[in-house]
Amino acid sequence: MNRLKIYIPLLLGIAIALGVFMGSKLNFQDSNKKIFATNSKKDKLNRLIDYIDYEYVDQVDTDSIVDVTVNRILENLDPHSVYIPVSEYEDNADDMRGNFVGIGVSFYVYRDTITVIRAIEGGSAEKVGIRGGDRILFADDKKLYGESISRDTISKFLKGEINSKVDLKVFRKGEEQLLDFRVKRRRVPIISVDASYKLNDEVGYVKVNRFSETTYSEFKQALDQLKDQGIKTLVLDLRNNPGGYVSSAEKLLDEFLGDDTLLLITKNKAGEETKTYATGKGDFEEGKLYVLINENTASASEIVAGALQDNDKGTIVGRRSFGKGLVQREMALGDGSAVRLTIARYYTPTGRSIQRPYGNGNNAYYNDYEKRYRNGELLHADSIQVADSLRFVTPKGKVVYGGGGIIPDVFVAKDTSIENETLNYVTRNGFMSYFIFEYLEKNRSNFEGVTFEDFKENYEIGDNLAESFIAYSRLREAQIDMSQYDAELKLALKANIAQQLYGPNEYEIILNQDDLMLQKVLELEARNN
Repeated sequence: MNRLKIYIPLLLGIAIALGVFMGSKLNFQDSNKKIFATNSKKDKLNRLIDYIDYEYVDQVDTDSIVDVTVNRILENLDPHSVYIPVSEYEDNADDMRGNFVGIGVSFYVYRDTITVIRAIEGGSAEKVGIRGGDRILFADDKKLYGESISRDTISKFLKGEINSKVDLKVFRKGEEQLLDFRVKRRRVPIISVDASYKLNDEVGYVKVNRFSETTYSEFKQALDQLKDQGIKTLVLDLRNNPGGYVSSAEKLLDEFLGDDTLLLITKNKAGEETKTYATGKGDFEEGKLYVLINENTASASEIVAGALQDNDKGTIVGRRSFGKGLVQREMALGDGSAVRLTIARYYTPTGRSIQRPYGNGNNAYYNDYEKRYRNGELLHADSIQVADSLRFVTPKGKVVYGGGGIIPDVFVAKDTSIENETLNYVTRNGFMSYFIFEYLEKNRSNFEGVTFEDFKENYEIGDNLAESFIAYSRLREAQIDMSQYDAELKLALKANIAQQLYGPNEYEIILNQDDLMLQKVLELEARNN
């Protein structure tokens, strides 16, 4: 006991001395060395954040500084290494998984109120009777309307744990009282196969908008249905497909290429190569294939086009693809955010890299479309610039080039007139969709009981609706004359009505009726038969 009394003051003295020592090290004005660490690059960034946190004269949100710093670091690496902040991570994860947990509706926040566009087919909302035009006013007695409503608030109450239930109060035109629905939250697919249908008796069409975890199963189901309907030729539409999971692209390729066929080569910083081969029996190895690409076809979708082209399978139709040949891996940063970091380059089976140069910075890289427009390559195949040093040959002797995307076997020019560019923009960016939603708000009852086939064959867009859209979009105020595109405008309006009444598949069926690339495919088919 006496020994303990002797040691206690000694131990306290040591503790105090250590405290003084550590305190001196935390005095930013007196020392440039960090506790228990060397003056590394990481320490420099950590110390700067600490200085700002503890010493800067004003209050600063250092989280936002970190976000900006991470973004600036990645911008100096390559255009495809990106930072995903906490606020965006869940939506990004849902998009790549190909589903989320919710009630199964597509909606607008229309005049401060959640208004259902469509209840997703087979989803929980459709099963309980929610339909297009309904206003969701309350979720578990939480008000979901008013000026303060935000999409994040809506998602918070409509999404939730799988199999949990939410009580909704819904306003429906023609009903005197609010309707009550109890809806079970289930997995809601984020569709990556927009459309699947027959162009004619023997030619099928499938449009893939990205490569998520569910893409292969969606594609396989579509392919099986088309085969059951007797198709011998498939058109795979990869236009405007930005890519996604390489593994999903490889599974899709397996349906077209024989066992042990080389699909892809990846090479990392150390020069180590990984080769991926087709496995098993594909269901369309003997079928005829066309692949549609354009300047927005990128990454995993270019892997598909490149592997097929290099293995002399099918015909690539369209315009030169984007040119992304870098592989990213997602890495968590510990606080709910993540980084997708480029870890390798990929090469097509002949050994070509399709990655475009990015040494002039991200702005120049992403503005390449303007350069292609000025060079004339969107209009003329012979304006596409290639380098003889990046010339490769396929097993059957076809010449292909690396260094900047996939060059199609059959070129189809883009209609680059300003009026048609404007029409494409307002058709596919949601602006026309919002106009059609307002139109259906007043006229939805006119379409009750109308089948899609009846709609497709017999419904026509009148001049009054086309004029109303021109006024709504203020195209005349912008001095844009749409008179020579009257037929195209009416077709786009009809397609948007089809989308909101029947779904994305029917939207593509209508819009594709005048599609130049599909016309070229059917022309090639007729010529070769």
